[in-house]
Amino acid sequence: MKFGVSTFITDQGIAPAALGRAVEERGFDSLFIAEHTHIPVERRTPYPDGGEMPEMYYRTLDPFVALSAAAAVTERILLGTGIALVVQRDPIITAKEVASLDLVSDGRMVFGIGAGWNKEEMENHGTDPRTRGRLVDERLRAMRELWTEEKAEFHGEFVDFDPVYSWPKPVQRPYPPIYVGGGEAAFHRVAAFGDAWLANSWPPEELGAMIARMRSVAGRDVPVTVFGVSKDPEIIERYAHVDVDRALLYLPTKPEAETLAYLDQLADVAERFR
Repeated sequence: MKFGVSTFITDQGIAPAALGRAVEERGFDSLFIAEHTHIPVERRTPYPDGGEMPEMYYRTLDPFVALSAAAAVTERILLGTGIALVVQRDPIITAKEVASLDLVSDGRMVFGIGAGWNKEEMENHGTDPRTRGRLVDERLRAMRELWTEEKAEFHGEFVDFDPVYSWPKPVQRPYPPIYVGGGEAAFHRVAAFGDAWLANSWPPEELGAMIARMRSVAGRDVPVTVFGVSKDPEIIERYAHVDVDRALLYLPTKPEAETLAYLDQLADVAERFR
């Protein structure tokens, strides 16, 4: 099993360049970071983990800017969005950001995507939560055209453009790997678009049953990366037994000194399984 790091990069925590360097120096294979464009003050949608929403959700840096900073000071680690909220993103701009990050990182970009959960947040972007699944799928199809065709065009329910030039093209061909986030409702999206399933940190035995169902829907052995994994070695061992390909250990958002100390702890845990 491979080990990476998942976190929220904010204006209150370690800077992205320092974090990227530290993650690579400690032998992790990847860094995945979360995205929220904003958080509405008045919310009807409950926080999925219960209670008050942590402040880090309000303060995330743009993931493509942050990962570009990390790319500039690293050579090996994969740089992933975990997840990019496609329902809140213009597909033409996002396709260019993905390709640009893949170019400046020399082919190390991983495009983790999802449909999102905060209905008020997506509504501020003009997205109807009731149709967000179809919107995600269509935007992904449009982006694939932009990445692979010299003269790309797309005509759909939500995305519509006549032939266009869009450069750069990604370094990775035909485009960076797409890691599809979400639960069982996203299994059809994993089947259609996914190079991997980016799963939440459900209990390992529950996740094992979900992996079997996901692969049945996909009709193939889709690799599984788990986001936000506890540093508890027993839990990690149980994930390994249900065929998880990569564990993204959760890194709390803290200032640099505290972050480096916590990364040392995570590296020690990961080393037990290598």
